[in-house]
Amino acid sequence: MTGTSTANVIPLGETVGFPRAPRTLDETGLPLLFLVELATKLLFVRGQMRLTELSQQLRLPAIVLENLLAFMRAERICEVMRRGETDGDILYELTDAGRARASEYLGRCKYAGAAPVSLAAYVAQVERQSVTKMDVTREGVNDAFRGLIIKPEVRDQLGAAMGSGRALFLYGPAGAGKTYLAERLALLLDGDIAVPHAILVDGEIIQVFDPLIHTPVADDHRPAALDVMTRPDQRWVRCKRPVAITGGELTLRMLDLDFDATSGFYQAPPHVKANNGLFVVDDLGRQIVTPEQLMNRWIVPMDRRHDYLALHSGTKFALPFDVVLVFSTNLQPADVADPAFLRRLGYKIHIGPMDEDDYRRIFVGVCEARDVPFDEAAFQTLLKDYHEAHDQPLLACYPRDLVNQIADLARYLGEPARLTREALDWAWHNYFATR
Repeated sequence: MTGTSTANVIPLGETVGFPRAPRTLDETGLPLLFLVELATKLLFVRGQMRLTELSQQLRLPAIVLENLLAFMRAERICEVMRRGETDGDILYELTDAGRARASEYLGRCKYAGAAPVSLAAYVAQVERQSVTKMDVTREGVNDAFRGLIIKPEVRDQLGAAMGSGRALFLYGPAGAGKTYLAERLALLLDGDIAVPHAILVDGEIIQVFDPLIHTPVADDHRPAALDVMTRPDQRWVRCKRPVAITGGELTLRMLDLDFDATSGFYQAPPHVKANNGLFVVDDLGRQIVTPEQLMNRWIVPMDRRHDYLALHSGTKFALPFDVVLVFSTNLQPADVADPAFLRRLGYKIHIGPMDEDDYRRIFVGVCEARDVPFDEAAFQTLLKDYHEAHDQPLLACYPRDLVNQIADLARYLGEPARLTREALDWAWHNYFATR
């Protein structure tokens, strides 16, 4: 089937192939009547359209659409309104019968955009560009984390985990920097991937491309327009590997297909949109559902690297679960899941308090960023008279939060910000509510 053979791909970077543009209706991997319906709806919504415009909107080559439009003309769905100097300038419009059909089609599904790809083509492409094929090395991790203050042993744990493609469990006290580290893991995502605008499953459209999750990149590998044999399939978008982050708003329902009865098509769940990338579940334990319920939802996908979804018609199908799944929580592993699930978590990484040297380095960096002159004596006062006296650990978030308050007060008073005992005392008691 189209999309499952390496003969149907062109180079994308060093190891990944980009789907080749179809040259016939059969090579689209889509039923003819579905394409007729999609083109009819587009002509109804847009009115008269040139062949080139139809090609741009449907993301299908003109040579494929010429055959489609010839069939539609034979069925008296559309007609030629005007011929131009070239075939691309031919102007098409729906007939009265075509407009009647379009109203019927739009009543079922209002999608009238880029042609989807087949489920088989999508599965093959996700497997071709799997996160497990990324090359994550210590040198690459050091480059990505340059300037980030992190314990060497934790840095190596994160690098090895990303290279494995297995799930990570980041745990430790609030403010230790778990969320920040989880987000920085995106820097270790290697290479570009192809993401479809939508996929077709059992006649239903599922939108996959999401501009909030997918970042398109310039395609420097794109061949000349006349090079038909190596032209990329425009139904796919070349993107950076995606990063999807969810938090306390996550529910079990969000992990299923989202069907909009008004529009008549689906949105893929966030972990599907994150395929070939990173999916972060932040603040595990703050969701409406219990951690056990969420964890149980992931057991099969983590084990088998595919997930089962269902259409509203009842049709069930499998999609790849090709993400580096990251859980971030203030809870201890034993408080979140049973041993059977914890065994499936490839890496359980503790993110805890910092030592004095690293804490100072963060503090100095924050002072520079906020134009607050660093003062060693004031810093020692902070350590001994506040952290030590109040038994408060040295967590990564405190320098930023305390210095920000000092800078806020100085701006309010119209004075230069200074790191003094009085300013530290004011910020400390505001932040920890100790008065």
